[in-house]
Parts: sequence; structure tokens; C-alpha cells
Amino acid sequence: MTPSARARRARVVAAERVLAGGGTCLVQDGESAILVHAVEPLDEPGLRDWLAARPPATLLLTGTRAQALGLLVPAVGCVALELDPEIAPATLLALVGPGFPGGGRSLPDGARLRRATRVEEAAVDLAKRAGLIPAVLARAATGEVRADIAVEAEAILARSRDDLATLRPLVEARLPIAATERARLVLFRSASGAVEHLALVVGEPERRSAPLVRLHSECFTGDVFGSLRCDCGAQLDAALAQMAEEGAGVLVYLRQEGRGIGLLNKLRAYRLQDQGLDTVDANTHLGFLPDERDYAFAAKMLRLLGIERLRLITNNPEKLEALARHGVAVVERVPSSVPPNRHNRFYLETKARRSGHLLRLCAGGLNGLPVEGGAG
Repeated sequence: MTPSARARRARVVAAERVLAGGGTCLVQDGESAILVHAVEPLDEPGLRDWLAARPPATLLLTGTRAQALGLLVPAVGCVALELDPEIAPATLLALVGPGFPGGGRSLPDGARLRRATRVEEAAVDLAKRAGLIPAVLARAATGEVRADIAVEAEAILARSRDDLATLRPLVEARLPIAATERARLVLFRSASGAVEHLALVVGEPERRSAPLVRLHSECFTGDVFGSLRCDCGAQLDAALAQMAEEGAGVLVYLRQEGRGIGLLNKLRAYRLQDQGLDTVDANTHLGFLPDERDYAFAAKMLRLLGIERLRLITNNPEKLEALARHGVAVVERVPSSVPPNRHNRFYLETKARRSGHLLRLCAGGLNGLPVEGGAG
């Protein structure tokens, strides 16, 4: 990455922090420019101020959130609601809050729905990557404008590409663990410092023709506290035990909590699940895709570790396909098999039926422990 590209990426990181902290960003795309503010940090007085100012404000939402609200829009991309300045803040908050929105909502009085422009889509993406609900207020930037930071739409949309291009191993340290004393931890970081992933390396997998590998997305609740709502912690332990038994392997630990939506929004999704939604619908109700993870980073990490052929511990076909797309050959899929419990049975059924995970379900569901496999 050139110095100018590095500076451009660092500005995006700064803009994410500004937005998360309740500041205003100027997002520019050629001659088009908008002032944006994330809805989430605003209270009702703050919303009134934004709605009363000129030019009129527009509410930007992901297509998945709009569909969850019952609006007839595609579930991809973003949409814009041109708002009446007199709209009640409570009505606006009902459209974007993390609670259960229900379906069949009509547009607020005076609101007009249209497809979002490229610069507007970049603004929503900025909020999403800042760990917020992906909903922002925007208005055209005319004349002299005041914003906490200015950022280019192209830089926002190219963020993942830039981070992938600059991802490198930064430090390595010996790390004896309960499963095996022959382990070391390698930390990878992008040039901007915004992306950080880990690889736990057991033995010398680079000397094996096809070592065991697991791509494990961070799960604070499962990996640290042993949550029974998922099977992530159990899968992590099982994978390390398999690698220890073989004497070699790599556990790629991806910092993509909650399928890429972050811990805050993952806990919000849990609340929606407690109201009856499954894991897929909970994510889309919040405005995210069912799975926001990016396995291109895992493929690059493996190549940098000298591994281009492997046996992958997973039940998730998307991981197999993603590694193949990014030039890493999976010569065998090794199923991940951990017993279910009464708290995660619906979660596992959802992954098998809606996300295509390779789990075996009997006709009676999970009663009597008929499921083999896990989160993938």
C-alpha cells in the first residue's frame, strides 16, 4: 500500500471512531457530498435538531432492515427514506432501534422511499463497520459545512481490500496451552491497525502435506464463558485436541464476533432470539446480512504461514468455498462433532436448515441428541 493509500485508510478508521462517538462525518464521492450522523447515539432532542435543520434529512437503511420493517424493497444494498421534517423522533427511532420491529409497517407520513446512492451506501457501511446499527441520517452538504471529519466514499468501500493487501504477521510468541505445550501464537495486523487476527500454530504444520486447520470466528460468550447458546467454545477445544493428537495444525482465530456484526449487536441479536427469531432473522432485523464474515483474511494468513493445502475442520460449506476462491486447497473436510444441549438445539437446527451447514438432524429435531456437528 502506498503512503497515500495508507493515509486514506487511516482516515476511514478515524471516521468510524468519530461516527461511533456521536460525531458528524462529511462523506464525499466526486462532486457529491453528504453530512452524516449515525442514528444510534442520538437521543430525541438530538434527532429533533437534525430533522429541523436544512436541507431536509434522509434516513439511510440497509435493504435487510427495510425488509424486516415490512417495506417492499430488495434485501440487498441500501435504501433512503426522504423524511418530512415534522416526523416525530419516536417514529424515527422505531424504524432503526434494536428492538423487535414487527412487519407490515407503512412509511411514515411524508416519507418517500428510493434506492440509496453510492455515497449514501458508503455512509451506511461506515456505520456498520463502526459497530453501530447500520442506520444513518444524512443531508446534502451545500455551501460551507461543519463536520468532525471528511472521508472519501471510495476509501470506505475499499477498506476491506486495503486491509487484506497490507495484512502481515507482526509478532510471534511461544504459547503452551492445556491441549499441547507445542504451540505458538502469531498475530497478524493490517497497516492501518484496524484489522487484527490470530493464528495458533501447533507443532510444524508447514512440514505436513495437508495439516489440520480450523477457521474459528471469535465468540467471546462461548470461548471465554462457555455459553450454552452456541457450541463455539466446545468446537474450539475439540479442534485443539485433534491438532494436539496429530502433533500439528493451525487454528485461525478471526476477530469477527457474532458472524461479523460485533459483540454489541450480537447481544442485541440474542435479545431478538429470546423473542422468537432465529439467528438468521435476528441479524437481518438489525440491518445486517445473515453472515458478514470475510474468509479472505484467513486464506492469506495460511499462505503466509506456508500452508496452501489442508484438511479443514468444519461443517460450513462456505468456508470450503471461500478458501478455494482464495487459492487454498482443501483436500478433506473433517466434520466438527460436539453434542448439542437444550439451549442451542434451535440454533443448530437453523444452521442446518437455513445456512446449509452439514449437520444431520433426525425427524424429531434435537430431542435425544440426534445432531452431529456444530457451528462450523
